[in-house]
Amino acid sequence: QVQLVESGGGLVQAGGSLSLSCAASGDIARIEHMIAMGWYRQAPGKQRELVAISTRGGSTDYADSVKGRFTISRDNAMNTVYLQMNSLKPEDTAVYYCNAQYYSGTTPTNTWGRGTQVTVSS
Repeated sequence: QVQLVESGGGLVQAGGSLSLSCAASGDIARIEHMIAMGWYRQAPGKQRELVAISTRGGSTDYADSVKGRFTISRDNAMNTVYLQMNSLKPEDTAVYYCNAQYYSGTTPTNTWGRGTQVTVSS
């Protein structure tokens, strides 16, 4: 099985920065073709939402609420994705989940990390 391991969450004051990383581990040989890697977040009482996504071709997309503040980047060779978060706001507080979409053989697969807590104090 493929696992996604996130790191880098924590507590920061409003206006501060945090950097998250997520690396695929385990049976990486199962990843025939990585389609996209991205970050989602879920705040208490709210649905999980897309934060940022990066496709293998290099295109990126961001939630409107984080555009200009967050930057997603990838290391395709290492199956790793990063999220640089600047100018953090209290409303960015959430559990951040890494996601990978890939083909395992010919089977499309969607894998989630366990999540890392980001807390922004006002």
